[in-house]
Amino acid sequence: MRALVARLRGRLPKPITHVAPVVHDEAAAIVRRRRRIVAGVSVVGASLLGAGLSTKPGSREFYGTTLTVAGVWTVGGLVSGPLHLGWIEGQDDRLRRPVVTPVATGVAAFGFFYGCALVAQKIPLLDRAISRVLVFAEEGDEPLVLLTTLANGLGEEVFFRGALYAALGDDHPVVKSTAVYALATSTTRNPALVLAAGVMGSLFGLQRRASQGLQAPVLTHLTWSALMVRYLPPLFRRAHDEEPR
Repeated sequence: MRALVARLRGRLPKPITHVAPVVHDEAAAIVRRRRRIVAGVSVVGASLLGAGLSTKPGSREFYGTTLTVAGVWTVGGLVSGPLHLGWIEGQDDRLRRPVVTPVATGVAAFGFFYGCALVAQKIPLLDRAISRVLVFAEEGDEPLVLLTTLANGLGEEVFFRGALYAALGDDHPVVKSTAVYALATSTTRNPALVLAAGVMGSLFGLQRRASQGLQAPVLTHLTWSALMVRYLPPLFRRAHDEEPR
């Protein structure tokens, strides 16, 4: 039993502030090419992101635009240069691919946001902002909504924590990639989405720095997004149904 406990304890990850001892060197030509692609894709993707939430919920225009945004982020990130899955270092100093920890982090992040949503319902500005986003899930086809949500979550990580993060080099990439992420989200003109981008972008950036790759932030983002799109709409629908007429 002691041996099993020691083995499990050894598999526990080191703190998120600990950076896995993995180095990815890139030639100067790759860095220059990546930065040019990142600059162009940032403008195109942000513009389409804003346009997507200006369409009618559940419409073909909505699904077409949001899937196009996901494609722009994903393709832009992949063609910018080599990307890496990353590693997580355990207490036993062994490197492993991050799976359980990022999924658990996504669940914990959802729990945090669910609690925040209970508070946001009492703040008119945030209540209206969140409701404007959730209407796309409420009035849309559930499988398509989940597909677009997960596709965009994957695309955002490939681009923002993949290509953009790598293009920034060692000059405060977590802060700068999060700032660009929030700025791109501001095209939606929705304060709740911008706030979420700032909070979750910081978490994803820290995961990217710690693991030196994409797998951890991707799994956390997908887990968090799937839970948010599944459980937040009913929460706000019940709250609004209970309001006095």
